Amino acid sequence: MSSTDELIPLLKKLRLSGVLQSLELRIRQAVDDDLSHDEFLYRLLSDEVERRDSKQLEQRVRRAGFEHRTTLEDFDFAFNPTVPKAKVIDLATCAFVERKDNVLLVGPTGVGKSHIAQALGHRACRAGYSVLYTSAHDMLTQLRAARADGSLDRRMLRFTSPDLLLVDDLGLRPLAHDEPIDLYEIIRQRYQRASTVVTSNRALEEWHPLFHDALLASAAMDRLLHGAHVLVIEGDSFRNPPPTRRPNRGGRAGAVEAAAR
Repeated sequence: MSSTDELIPLLKKLRLSGVLQSLELRIRQAVDDDLSHDEFLYRLLSDEVERRDSKQLEQRVRRAGFEHRTTLEDFDFAFNPTVPKAKVIDLATCAFVERKDNVLLVGPTGVGKSHIAQALGHRACRAGYSVLYTSAHDMLTQLRAARADGSLDRRMLRFTSPDLLLVDDLGLRPLAHDEPIDLYEIIRQRYQRASTVVTSNRALEEWHPLFHDALLASAAMDRLLHGAHVLVIEGDSFRNPPPTRRPNRGGRAGAVEAAAR
């Protein structure tokens, strides 16, 4: 039995079996480069840390449920000059998540709101934060169903517990039944506890009527806007640009067009 075979049960017991993936390579490197024991151990354990970080990142991205795996590197800032590039890049540092600030992305359809929102979500995943992406319609539909089967509190936790919640297309359709109350409750529970990014085709002054109640709207918007970063984006649609501005549908431009909102 080789020394490596004897290591396997020990590594499994210590939950370090991933070390075996690079062990032989590092042993050869240690011999060829005459590495010290400390340097060999450092490189071997660094491989394991990198593997675990990569696995955890993949898990966070998967749990986030992004509609598209878009990044800021994919975004064509030159297409719509009204996009505040410096502000978006600043948000990508995820300092707003640390401060528990909100981000509101407002503008017509197709200008890239969803792309930017999900790109910020990806950045947050990389920074180690828990993230959840959902359309406003799907979120409120889930909560309405939870009301019916008595699981509202448990379902509400799905939307109130992540470090960053991305709510796409708020106001795309009128809110009905208990949806204004559910939306307010999510905003209230997340206020100064976690960050929320909301995209909407409606101007901010059009959000108040969504709640069907002036007092409820005031309470919700006061919390949502407190310390919020509001980005108003105008310009042509990535999906249906004027003939003179139609990008090549392949490569980066195609990815941007597919993810635009």
